[in-house]
Amino acid sequence: MTPEEVKLMTPEERVAAIAARYADIIALVGEDPERDGLVKTPERAAKALWHCTQGYRTDPRAIIRGALFEAEGSRIVTVRDIEFYSMCEHHILPFFGTVSIAYLPGDKIVGLSKLARIVDAFSRRLQVQERLTAQLCTEVMEAIGARGVAVKCTAEHLCMKMRGVEKQQSATVTIEYAGLLATDPTLRAEALALL
Repeated sequence: MTPEEVKLMTPEERVAAIAARYADIIALVGEDPERDGLVKTPERAAKALWHCTQGYRTDPRAIIRGALFEAEGSRIVTVRDIEFYSMCEHHILPFFGTVSIAYLPGDKIVGLSKLARIVDAFSRRLQVQERLTAQLCTEVMEAIGARGVAVKCTAEHLCMKMRGVEKQQSATVTIEYAGLLATDPTLRAEALALL
């Protein structure tokens, strides 16, 4: 199936195609996809994967566009501990954790819930944590017109816990800066303390 053919499919057709492939995977690992407990699993798994990758069908700029307001005098705006769930692009296993965002407003501020929606838009894709952190930083900087942005992401990766090295207590922290929070050490320290 080519990318062009996929673009022509309806969402329902895509989910059905994913379900058919899940049935094949179930058989390939040695199970009977027709067994009582597994009959509906391909469809459920396909719908779950469709939901977990809805970020591909979400426009982050559209989220922000409708919620920009005149800046009202805050030096740094911070929203901490926004929960997220994503899928590792290397193993298609979940990783999850929290994102904290600090920004120096320019002429505008954004509705606080929109920062959480932007996190969902980028995390609900096949992803790596480093790219997720960078994408969030860039998007907030550009879409809001911020003078500076800092994003901190802390996550646990099932590809490190369920397989491979199997380290249960491991967590990964990534940080990205832009604008004045990248160039001004005093402002960066203030933002880091808030994050």
